[in-house]
Amino acid sequence: MIAIAQLMVVLDGTVVTIALPSAQLDLGISDADRQWVVTAYTLAFGGLLLLGGRIGDYVGRKRCFLVGLVGFALASTLGGAAQNGGTLFAARAIQGAFAALLAPAALSLITVTFTESKERSRAFAVYGAIAGAGAAIGLILGGALTEYTSWRWCLFINVPIALVALVGGWFLVTESKSHGGTSYDIPGAILGTAGLVALVYGFTEAAKPGVGWGSTQAIGFLAGAVVLLGAFVVVELRSESPLLPMRVVLDRNRGGSFLASLLSFAGMFAMFLFMSYYLQFNLGYSALKAGLAVLPFSIGIILTSGVVPTLLPRTGPKPLMLVGLAMAAGGLATFTTISDTTSWAGHVLPGELLMSIGFALLLVPLSNLALSGVSPDDAGVASAVLNSSQQIGGTLGTALLNTLYASAVASYLESHAIAPSAFNPLAAIHGYHVAFWVGVGLISAAFVAVLVLVNVKRDAVAPEARPATASDLAPAEET
Repeated sequence: MIAIAQLMVVLDGTVVTIALPSAQLDLGISDADRQWVVTAYTLAFGGLLLLGGRIGDYVGRKRCFLVGLVGFALASTLGGAAQNGGTLFAARAIQGAFAALLAPAALSLITVTFTESKERSRAFAVYGAIAGAGAAIGLILGGALTEYTSWRWCLFINVPIALVALVGGWFLVTESKSHGGTSYDIPGAILGTAGLVALVYGFTEAAKPGVGWGSTQAIGFLAGAVVLLGAFVVVELRSESPLLPMRVVLDRNRGGSFLASLLSFAGMFAMFLFMSYYLQFNLGYSALKAGLAVLPFSIGIILTSGVVPTLLPRTGPKPLMLVGLAMAAGGLATFTTISDTTSWAGHVLPGELLMSIGFALLLVPLSNLALSGVSPDDAGVASAVLNSSQQIGGTLGTALLNTLYASAVASYLESHAIAPSAFNPLAAIHGYHVAFWVGVGLISAAFVAVLVLVNVKRDAVAPEARPATASDLAPAEET
């Protein structure tokens, strides 16, 4: 049931991507505003994850899991029935807010439910497969629903999924919560979310024609982001009940895992974002065919994630993470050889398979290591940091890489004395190459982070938690 809910949350970040042109035409959304269909969700999700994790710790993880499912389904219904762009943007932001309540509760429930080492490794394998493959599955599902029904079903589809997880979770999931303090760091939540919004908005402004990195708008938003995020750190250091306790991220192994997660997901989104454009606009694939073309990535992650739990106790997390990141970077690098005349089988498929195996090798030990050794009171916030690092990494990576892509295309057109047009295939290929190389750099930076920061021993993964006692089970279970 937790896996079903997590799949819904992860795939919803991309399921509307292919449906966006249809929704834009139907609702009369401008080109400048259409990106908010995606970023309204990811910003609310990533920005509120820490607060959602802390609420789950105090109120009860099962309770937040169920409330998150209901809210997500209602917001999906609102978005699917939207009659204008503003309603759709608002619905997507509400979806993100309830996802921020649901996702950390789901992951922390895994940590307190599966207390035996082998079982927990298998549970994290399922979570890793969902986290890695959900985005690709979203592209496939979005293409199929858009082509055969309507873009609105990309949102309505969440309702039956949430209903199944809600009924199953009500009967099967056991309540768990922290018995510590129950105060909330509202200033931290506001500063952190506002800082992330300003950062992404700065990237977005820099990508606009005639604006650029040196514009007053872009510099102003980016500078504001630095100030807001700096103030967030100061508030967290001084708060009695911080939204993000520094002890969670300053642990060397956990901090390295969180940093590697953020950087690797920022790089991975280069594949999803620009490969979708390449397949549809350069190779002429339909929406559904483009979605199916990335299916090997999903299959590779799912199959490899089933093998990793047997390797993890033998090798420890660090070697698997390093090998996985190296393979992922190599796979993304192969995409820099694509052109209008290359084939999917010869150039796209090998890169997809390398990346899928690499990310499976990374995600299972990363999820395990990021939560190993965390105290029960911080289980929710540690889960939220891991989720947030992936969501924020994908959001910032998408915004940054799209900006660099746009700059590269404009530079190519200018240097070749080509008049700007709606779509120039050669200029687009140049832009893809630039974005893919930057993605390789981000994943390589994640490799360095793991190499330098992670020093965990081989037998220190997935430690068994303390078994629940009778006193823990009334009124809630705590491990």
